[in-house]
Amino acid sequence: MTDRMILFDIDATLLTTGGKGFGAMIRAGKDLFGEHFNAEGVDRAGRLDPLIIADLFRVNRVEPTLDRIATFRSAYADRLKASLAEGGATALPGVHDLLDSVMTETGPTCALMTGNFAETARLKLTAAGIDPDRFPFGVWGDDAREDPPSRDQLPGVALRRFADLRRVEADPARVVVIGDTVHDISCARAWGCRVLAVATGSYTRQDLAGADRVVDDLSDTESILDWLLS
Repeated sequence: MTDRMILFDIDATLLTTGGKGFGAMIRAGKDLFGEHFNAEGVDRAGRLDPLIIADLFRVNRVEPTLDRIATFRSAYADRLKASLAEGGATALPGVHDLLDSVMTETGPTCALMTGNFAETARLKLTAAGIDPDRFPFGVWGDDAREDPPSRDQLPGVALRRFADLRRVEADPARVVVIGDTVHDISCARAWGCRVLAVATGSYTRQDLAGADRVVDDLSDTESILDWLLS
């Protein structure tokens, strides 16, 4: 085991659900607050679920009490589970081969770092055929505890969890963030981590040019693995 760490985003990096995640959020809102509930103007790519929910409540003029947020979160997970049971979640090209190649006994620690809540992240991964228990820990959307919360806070949480798990500090320069949005790039830069951007989401290669490396997808296993371990 080394002091290296690789942090994987989930949506549009490891897998796609064809929009079922956000669709389940909207369905939960309609069921709880009425058919008028909508997502007009709400940005979601690469953002934290708590911030997305806050925007949905604001747009729909729902008072964001703790009870309402908790009820919405539970309803969202229930509707996502039902939707994923119908199919549609798929691992993106190269993901299984890359995980098999990098997750070895002597390889780097591979963890999840995502804007998703833990429970919905596990639902998506399982539906896409990726075992969430392969990863020793995850960093989730509600782990950003500063005010205001932001994705830039998540690598710091990952570094602390790595130290607790491995009993050694991770050098941020030996940490790679893999993601599909500019938010993945900015959070990596905030902590001095490297970043591999994949153009499998809504951002183009040009949009992602601030990463250390940009690839179309994760299918070139050997080349990507060599770069990750360089």
